Amino acid sequence: MSHHQTVAVFGAYGHTALFVLGELRRRGLTPVLVGRDRDRLHALGRAYPDSPVRVASVDDPASLDRALLGADAVVNCAGPFADTAPALIDAALRARIPYLDVGAEQAVALETFHNRQEQARAAGVVVVPALAFYGGLGDLLATTAMGDWPEAEAIDIAFGLDSWEPTQGTRKTGRRNAGRHVVYTGGRFVPPTENPDPTLWEFPEPLGVQEVTEFSTADQVTASRHLRTPDIRAHMNLAPLRDVRDPATPAPSAADGSGRSSQTFLVDAVVHRGGQRRRASASGRDIYAVTAPLVAEATARVLDGRIREGGAGGVYAAGELFDAEDFLRALAPEHLSLDLPARAENSA
Repeated sequence: MSHHQTVAVFGAYGHTALFVLGELRRRGLTPVLVGRDRDRLHALGRAYPDSPVRVASVDDPASLDRALLGADAVVNCAGPFADTAPALIDAALRARIPYLDVGAEQAVALETFHNRQEQARAAGVVVVPALAFYGGLGDLLATTAMGDWPEAEAIDIAFGLDSWEPTQGTRKTGRRNAGRHVVYTGGRFVPPTENPDPTLWEFPEPLGVQEVTEFSTADQVTASRHLRTPDIRAHMNLAPLRDVRDPATPAPSAADGSGRSSQTFLVDAVVHRGGQRRRASASGRDIYAVTAPLVAEATARVLDGRIREGGAGGVYAAGELFDAEDFLRALAPEHLSLDLPARAENSA
């Protein structure tokens, strides 16, 4: 992979995007700073003097074409993705370059898988939606836990957060996608249960037993695309849901020089088959910051050909496109602490 390869980052001045810029640079990739706010872009450009600055808007396709000119890939960090993903995917297809995004929006991921597959294949372009904490991490863990099992009776993905301080983008996305959430049961997507009763989930330590509730997440979309199971159940503990629903909860703030907040998470994926269970878990700090190494690692692997499909175009989930276990291990221990099934178990 050439050190001269460039990656256009749309919404480059956003909270999560700032982490993405650093992770791309660490992998020898040069970010191209793209967004609609000229002043914020040029202010950011002073911190990245080797990065081109290009003003573009999703309402102006020609500006997107100019922004992607010469880029080797594009990463969309600007939500709500219901508003930005369609135009950015169109632009990536015209430019014949890979598209990845960090969206957590179920409806957008579903629409991308359903409506863009033929276009992406025809163009020979790899499209990877929802490659983030929600949508990417749970899918990679579930894929790793599944191992060599060809199918499963059910998959549980449980999210344990000590808190959730939402960004402005998260709040905007929540309003934009109100009423569009689904769950995956019986091999199809259906509306979630109204006011489901909490249940108990036994997370690995240090979280331990927590009350959890049904949770609609992009991981149900991504995992259902390639893991054969009729039920993908997502759960979240109650404290972070109270935080994100409270308009008084502040935005995340840096707790150290890395810019990460002090918030911690644990994602626990359990696959069920014939009375057996396989489990894969990951923990770390800051659900927004950890999105950056996930999407940057994916971008690097797409560009250097470390993908299962050998470069074929199409719309893919992370666990479908990459060697899931190898991908996760590449992020440990700096970004993730992992508890994965023994390799021997998965090769039995």
